[in-house]
Amino acid sequence: MFGKLAVVCSLLVVWTMTHCSRAVADPPAGERWTPIPELTDEFEDQELDKSKWHDHNPSWKGRQPGFFSKANVTVSDGELHLTARAEDLPNLPKGYHTFTTAAVKSKTLVKYGYFEIKCKPMRSRASSAFWFYHSTPELWTEIDVFEIGGGAPGHERIVHMNVHVFRTPEGNRHWSKGDKWTGPTDLADDYRVYGLEWDKDEIKYYADAKLVRSLKNTHWHQPLHMNFDSETMPNWFGLPVKENLPATFSIEYVRSWKKVE
Repeated sequence: MFGKLAVVCSLLVVWTMTHCSRAVADPPAGERWTPIPELTDEFEDQELDKSKWHDHNPSWKGRQPGFFSKANVTVSDGELHLTARAEDLPNLPKGYHTFTTAAVKSKTLVKYGYFEIKCKPMRSRASSAFWFYHSTPELWTEIDVFEIGGGAPGHERIVHMNVHVFRTPEGNRHWSKGDKWTGPTDLADDYRVYGLEWDKDEIKYYADAKLVRSLKNTHWHQPLHMNFDSETMPNWFGLPVKENLPATFSIEYVRSWKKVE
């Protein structure tokens, strides 16, 4: 009897932990927030919601030599998976070879809000990234919530955060302002929650509900697309080690809110 009771209690603990991990999270206190449904997804279906997301990047084929392959974007077991592989696909554009990676891009543009994902980066030199960008003839800006080289020597615990300006009405001059946060363990070991609070005055970065970076918003006032992707980074993390592939960047949820004016 006591053995059966222990089993039941253990199952209840597992059920509670699993379901509590999917409970609706809260954006930072002190403001009134409302959800952005177009940029919120629990990934509970068996395929990507094409009303919200592209299963590729329509304007970019990937960072060479890694090619964004639609086949590397899957949804299963309540998660979005982006996989990097060592493979040569036929008829790839010049410069793409040896590796395929993955990209998911929102169909909706957004300006300002709080954006949060729970995810586990891949253990590879191919990156795991959560970022925002958009390019027009007048403006091209980017906010990188994180770029992680989960299997890159020396980068296993580092969350790289950055903001970029590529184009303004004054001209095309690229500059960026980066920072990093170091986790207590290898980032590919477990799931963590990463967040971005973006408004007209500040940009704030969070890791597991802890504020890890804050900067004044001087240039990032353009509506942007949300992106998740994996890229080959030969000049930064180094090319992926084939023996470590395939590797997968798994996202349990993305949740987005905007302030109530």
